Amino acid sequence: MTDSVKEAARSAESSPVVRALARGGFVANGVVHLLLGVIVLAVAFGGSGETSQSGAFNAIAAAPLGFVVLWVLAILLWALGIWHVLEGISASRGSDVKNWGVRISEWGQALVYIALGMIAASVALGARTNGDLAAQSASGDLLKLPGGVFVLGLAGVGVGIGGISFIVMAVKRSFRKKMSIPSGSVGTTATILGIVGYLAEGIALVIVGILLIVAAVQVDPAVAGGFDAAIKSLLYLFLGPLLVGAVGAGCLAYGVFLFFRAKYALLSYPDS
Repeated sequence: MTDSVKEAARSAESSPVVRALARGGFVANGVVHLLLGVIVLAVAFGGSGETSQSGAFNAIAAAPLGFVVLWVLAILLWALGIWHVLEGISASRGSDVKNWGVRISEWGQALVYIALGMIAASVALGARTNGDLAAQSASGDLLKLPGGVFVLGLAGVGVGIGGISFIVMAVKRSFRKKMSIPSGSVGTTATILGIVGYLAEGIALVIVGILLIVAAVQVDPAVAGGFDAAIKSLLYLFLGPLLVGAVGAGCLAYGVFLFFRAKYALLSYPDS
């Protein structure tokens, strides 16, 4: 990255408007996870529902003026995605290897938030999406391509590694490095919520990664799935409803934690 491009990115991300919208993006993600946690808990207790971000958006669409809420969430999630893009561009951590490591991480997160915003916008426009069907369709298209089996398998490995990184962040509490968490009861509460939330997110991502790897090994896209498929897989295990309930509680904890992150997030990487 040239110095002029980095300076432009730093200037943009230092804007009070950009930072306010980025914090709003954390709030929007928190709202989605709170709804997702409620749906997952309902399924744990024998109810029905699509336990995915798409399911949360569909639930919002069914509420009065839900399309307005969906557009607000979409805009805020896009804003958070753009902020992550700027963070990647302006990365300055000493060596080129560290810089590109930061960029890959930031741009990967940007893709996730931009995609979530697109899902929210599509539901606001009247579409009714299904995360598992989308994952199965994408997996099926990949398997038809030369070498698609390996690409799908690598995607599963990547998602699984992402899940493991979430679990490691929970255990090491490294998420605190990106926040200026105050001391006292507020800081303790935020930390506990972060640990529980990151653990739940990590476990779910690991399961999704395993499903993608199995789909690649069996050359069967029907095996692939997203968060909803991961929850259904947990239900079939011993004490399945209890495990699903724990994941639901973890989603709620992560949702509340994201409100803390919106307030205390450090919206720039320190130079090193």
